[in-house]
Amino acid sequence: MPQADPETVRLQKVLATAGVGSRRACEDLIFRRRVTVNGRIAQLGDKVNPGTDEIQVDGQRVVTDTKMVYLAMNKPRGVVSSMDDDKGRNELADFLGTFEQRIFHVGRLDADSEGLLLLTNDGALAHKLMHPSFGVAKTYLAEVAGPLPRNVGRQLLAGVELEDGFARVDTFRLVDTLGKTAQIEVTLHEGRKHIVRRMLDAVGHPVSRLIRTAVGPIRLGDMRPGGFRHLSNAEIGALFKAVGD
Repeated sequence: MPQADPETVRLQKVLATAGVGSRRACEDLIFRRRVTVNGRIAQLGDKVNPGTDEIQVDGQRVVTDTKMVYLAMNKPRGVVSSMDDDKGRNELADFLGTFEQRIFHVGRLDADSEGLLLLTNDGALAHKLMHPSFGVAKTYLAEVAGPLPRNVGRQLLAGVELEDGFARVDTFRLVDTLGKTAQIEVTLHEGRKHIVRRMLDAVGHPVSRLIRTAVGPIRLGDMRPGGFRHLSNAEIGALFKAVGD
């Protein structure tokens, strides 16, 4: 008689532990054929390994491995994107406290910039989020010297030539004008160093403040500077979907 895998657990219990819903609600999801395990439609009574099996509900991946960590942080201005800065500057670890797992930041924000930074111990997802071939968009709110001529948006959408090559934004929106300062929102897939600052410099409107407000489907929201939160299952699933997983 084959030995039962000691690592397997009933599927509805794994889903409930992951926060999908109550155990009874998860049983209903399975009964309605809305749950798949490794691409196969699940059935009531199935057992899974939460550390290795890929489980999806309505086509969206559910992270069931309790060792995985996915965080969103509002990085304050003046803090370097490092968990262990060898120069003794203010760093991310100063705000995050202690985690059992070793977590790392997904990409960077320069010290003078602020806003949304994702952190995780999921190296495969982090790689895909950072790699330009997966095309995960990032949105920024920039304060620039005003007034802002109408052609600035057209220039950025058409693209500008920088010292390391051509760059353009995907979207441009004038948010507000405050005296000699204008607030604009840009979205782009570029990940080159200081790319937003360099593009706005190139069109004659240097940045005085830069805030990243979104990475793919994850938004900064009203998190206080220095604050962080765990991503919801829906947000984690949306990140996997954004990179094609």
